[in-house]
Amino acid sequence: MAGNAAHRFRRTALTGAVLATVLGGGAILAACGTGGQSGPDGAGSGPARLSVADSYIPLPPAGGMAAGYLTVRNDGGQDQLVKVTSPGAESVTMHRSTPSSMEQVDSLNVPAHGALQFARGGTHLMIMGWQKAPALGDELELDLTFAKSGTISVKVPVKELTYRPSQS
Repeated sequence: MAGNAAHRFRRTALTGAVLATVLGGGAILAACGTGGQSGPDGAGSGPARLSVADSYIPLPPAGGMAAGYLTVRNDGGQDQLVKVTSPGAESVTMHRSTPSSMEQVDSLNVPAHGALQFARGGTHLMIMGWQKAPALGDELELDLTFAKSGTISVKVPVKELTYRPSQS
């Protein structure tokens, strides 16, 4: 009988230890889930820290529309690009290309500690209604408006049609 009681005690103690571990782990997970954090290190929380690199516009045909390319780098929390405008153009729209189509999009996510890349064959800007015909070396101001971070203005150079940032 004493062996049976010892067995029940060990099983009860083991069950209690497992239950305490599970409940304790749940409390830890619940604590990690508070405060709007998206991960254990809070990668999704806090303000976005945005910068723009590798911006360029290939020289468009005379009087034509142009594509714009750039990279928005983010060393902080998640944000979203919601609008792009320019004082030097009638309209700037965001587009996403697939192998078979191109569609206009209203906004694009800028991931926490990541980048939003506008590149040939993928996501890009379409610039229409230039106030002055662009020439090589000109710069067009683009105003990028983000949901959380406000507006960032960048000067984007007009490059030759075949320009690629990795060539510079």
